[in-house]
Amino acid sequence: MSMRIVLISTGGTIASRYDAALGRVVAVTRGEDLITALGAAADLPPLQIDNFATIASFDFSIDDVTRLAHHINLVCARDDVTGVVVTQGTDTMEETSFLAALLSDSDKPVAFTGAQRAADDPQSDGPRNLRNAIRAASSEALTGLGVVVCFNGEIHAARDVAKTHTSALETFQSPGIGPLGVVDGNKVFIRHRPAPLRRFAVDQLDKRVDLIKVALDTDDALIHASVAAGAQGIVLEGSGRGHVTPKLAPVVHRLAKEGFPIVITSRCPAGRVEPIYGSKHGTGGRDLQDAGVIFAGDLKGPKARILLMVALAGGAARGDLKQVFADVAP
Repeated sequence: MSMRIVLISTGGTIASRYDAALGRVVAVTRGEDLITALGAAADLPPLQIDNFATIASFDFSIDDVTRLAHHINLVCARDDVTGVVVTQGTDTMEETSFLAALLSDSDKPVAFTGAQRAADDPQSDGPRNLRNAIRAASSEALTGLGVVVCFNGEIHAARDVAKTHTSALETFQSPGIGPLGVVDGNKVFIRHRPAPLRRFAVDQLDKRVDLIKVALDTDDALIHASVAAGAQGIVLEGSGRGHVTPKLAPVVHRLAKEGFPIVITSRCPAGRVEPIYGSKHGTGGRDLQDAGVIFAGDLKGPKARILLMVALAGGAARGDLKQVFADVAP
């Protein structure tokens, strides 16, 4: 039985072209066209196209990405599949790849990739990124490495990677950690291997979790609105090491003490939250920890939200939630 790489195509900039009638760039290209754009590819393994969707990643729903994660598992379960490449838009790739990593039930390589420039751009980065992702997914070096993002010649762990620039080709970075490795020509080099990521068996993410950024003098209006809208958990992107404002602290303390899941992370691009500081207003990290707020380590807001959704969908109680975050973001 011949082994192959499956290309799961979902749309995004890599699959987008300018539509003169609409006056905008839209996702229209299917997986077959992405492969055609590679030209002669004698050095690549056999490929199978799996057209999952043709939409922009900013149009994804949580149900869409959950279905995608489960679909990846089904493809990886096939005996004739060596690895998987997923093409999608870059806007939400850090969240989608992280969810796929959390729900993964296989050690086969899974590499997400995409493009910053549309398919009809004369300098599109899509073909190079796709070729590199295929090489990465077919490399034994990635076995057991978990889900990765392969972009601009670098390989990043889904847990750590973030989109850091709206348009630059080197947008995907792992702040404070760096890439796991690189694709250099037709060779794949892995520099370090991360600790195994805790995995979860969850069918559907059916718990609403809101993400709120804390700015100077932020009041409690958004957190009250979130609870009123039915949120079953909230992630706060606090300042610095994980702090809130005097106007926000009272409701955060009350909700956390009542057992409502509140997770704190930092709005800073890199670094960890830690319960160090105290304040007479109860706004410091140590004050929040004493009230029962859960600290998200170095996970940033969007990924902390995904993790909390996964944990709640799995029925995790308050004490379990702290362990979940300790396992994934120690």
